[in-house]
Formats: sequence, C-alpha cells, structure tokens
Amino acid sequence: MEMTISGRHIDITEAIRAYASAKAAKLPRYFDRVQSIEIIADRHDTHTYAAEGIVKAEHTDRFIAKSAGNDLYACIDLVVNKLERQLTDHKERLRNRKHVS
Repeated sequence: MEMTISGRHIDITEAIRAYASAKAAKLPRYFDRVQSIEIIADRHDTHTYAAEGIVKAEHTDRFIAKSAGNDLYACIDLVVNKLERQLTDHKERLRNRKHVS
C-alpha cells in the first residue's frame, strides 16, 4: 500500500508526517482493498488549516474527505474519521448487496 503525505503552503515536519501516517495506517483495517492513501495538509491563513484525504481502492472510485479548522492535528483526525466511515459504509453496501436471480 502506498501512502503519501504532502503539504500546500506549509512545510510538513516529521511530527506531522508521523502523526498522519500513524492515523492513516489504520484505514486498511476497515476495507482490505485499499491501494493508496494520500493526506494533503494546507494552510489558508496564519491560523487556519485544512486537511484532505484521498483513498484509492480496487474496483471502486476514490474516497475523499476534507476538513478545516484552527488545529492541523484535529483536521487530520476529522479527515481520517470521515474516511473510516466512508470505507465501512462501502464495505457494508458490498456485503448487503442483494443479487436477483
């Protein structure tokens, strides 16, 4: 699985990189066909941050989540939580799909 952590208008420190990768590493637990995870951190103003997460999985479209706030770590948490929910919902949809015979 490929994991990319990048930043727009912000330098990604080792602490941010380690935090985001630790949080994002839990995502394949919710859906085992995850191929790549991309976390993008962004700084809008001096005290406003945003985070975006993109998950690519086999045989599906992308799962995208965005969050904005005053704390970058909180934004990363919200993005990962949204992606967890999207992946579990998708897995449940696949599991509960009824095939007409």
